[in-house]
Amino acid sequence: MFSKSICFSRRGLLLALSVVLASLLSPEHLSGQTADDIINAYLKARGGLARIRAVQTERVSGTVSFPQGVEVPFVVERKRPLKMRMEMNVNGLTLIRVYDGKSAGWMYNPFVPNAAVEPMTPADLQGIALEADYEGPFVDYKTKGNQIEYVGKEDVEGKPAHKLKLTSKQGVVSYFFFDASTGFVVRCQEVRKNGDKDIPWETSFRDVREVEGLKYPFLVESGVIGSGQVQKIITTNIEVNIPIEDSQFTEPKIPATPIATPADPPKPNQ
Repeated sequence: MFSKSICFSRRGLLLALSVVLASLLSPEHLSGQTADDIINAYLKARGGLARIRAVQTERVSGTVSFPQGVEVPFVVERKRPLKMRMEMNVNGLTLIRVYDGKSAGWMYNPFVPNAAVEPMTPADLQGIALEADYEGPFVDYKTKGNQIEYVGKEDVEGKPAHKLKLTSKQGVVSYFFFDASTGFVVRCQEVRKNGDKDIPWETSFRDVREVEGLKYPFLVESGVIGSGQVQKIITTNIEVNIPIEDSQFTEPKIPATPIATPADPPKPNQ
């Protein structure tokens, strides 16, 4: 009886030591970094949490450059809490997506027969609600239902970067890479669905500039990993805390004319 209890105690001690050792050898402990360390450094690099939360409205204009050489101007307007409107001018016709920030969204696609303003599907609403959150997934990530884990360090284009795994409230997994020296997000990898196929997708964030005390990437490049085909979102102007009427985020009317070409771009920081 006595020897049996001693054996049990030793086994329990060994188990406890193995658990402690495993935790000490995890990527976070080996690097001295935690997920919250990386996120806090990123938010500070962007300009600070207070400035991010002070943004009440935002208008982003620019062009989308497709691999085929086609360039499409766009304008995106967002307003707290989660209101969003996007317009794209394609060959003189304007595609519109609108979200009211609560539960309703609409789309006007001029390239389908009998084009009309249609309500969004539940899947479309889920996607545009994430787009409308211009604070991003890292601000108050726990409140938003996101889970974040520190994975380790990897090189991105020859520079060391911290890698975080983000699992959204909807269960979507993405990997974000943060430049170890600047704190900025430089890359995101995820798997996108195309019918029954899983498509490995990669997005790179470049040309960081300051607007009203906040840093934004003015060039976003994305595409299927290994395809050599890159789609570019080239931002030409960002305006924050400007007047935007709530009527912009209600059911849209069919446009009579295409949206205007974006304003002249600001000069990049040297």
